[in-house]
Amino acid sequence: MLLQGRIALVTGASRGIGAAAARRLATHGAAVAVNFLSNEAAAMEVVEAIVAAGGRAVSIQADVRDPAQAEALVRRAEKLLGPVDTLVLNANMNFPMVPFADMPWEGFQQKLLGEVASAFHPCKAALPGMIQRRRGCIIAVSSGLSRQPGPGFSAHTTAKSGLDGFMKSLALELGPQGIRVNVVAPGLTETDATAFIPAAAKAAAGSHLPLGRIGQPEDVAGIIALVASDEAGYLTGQYLSAGGGGMML
Repeated sequence: MLLQGRIALVTGASRGIGAAAARRLATHGAAVAVNFLSNEAAAMEVVEAIVAAGGRAVSIQADVRDPAQAEALVRRAEKLLGPVDTLVLNANMNFPMVPFADMPWEGFQQKLLGEVASAFHPCKAALPGMIQRRRGCIIAVSSGLSRQPGPGFSAHTTAKSGLDGFMKSLALELGPQGIRVNVVAPGLTETDATAFIPAAAKAAAGSHLPLGRIGQPEDVAGIIALVASDEAGYLTGQYLSAGGGGMML
């Protein structure tokens, strides 16, 4: 029970890594606010699984790219569960996966601004309480592609690189106030976002990794839970690769 008594808010938590993180945080004792954009049924499945296992959880709809909705999300979570002390930034923005020569500015801009806004606004809303209590933990879910780009991922790489830089700035500024800020960067992981990749290609990619397979959402969730816990209380400003050894820093 590494997180007993903690109140966590996970954005984009209706499926994939966000859903796995919400469940894992609850397993370790945290009460969890499960944020979703549109898939209420999936978010409720996450909540029901947590409650069935004896935990506390609520689902809250909000588009965290919007400052008013992000503010309302945090206030709602605090009303239902208590003061938010753990914030996991996992909301995912779609983007055109095309070579840069074919990339429209509109799609590139939407990904870049959406990615940063979805972290900026929840942080703005949750920070006053964390600063007042002089305790908090912020974890952003980035991507290994922010350090090792791939063809067709120029928008994703740029956006996630911006997210990484934002988190480093927060770690520097907020450390003296007892708030830790870190990045967890998954490699290729089995989620809805990677469903378009053929199984054979995933198996081939996994065979080249030291651990011999691509990631599962639960693999990343375990790292998030560890970083959120007081066992990692002296860890801040770090980029943690969660890619089975595909990136060694």
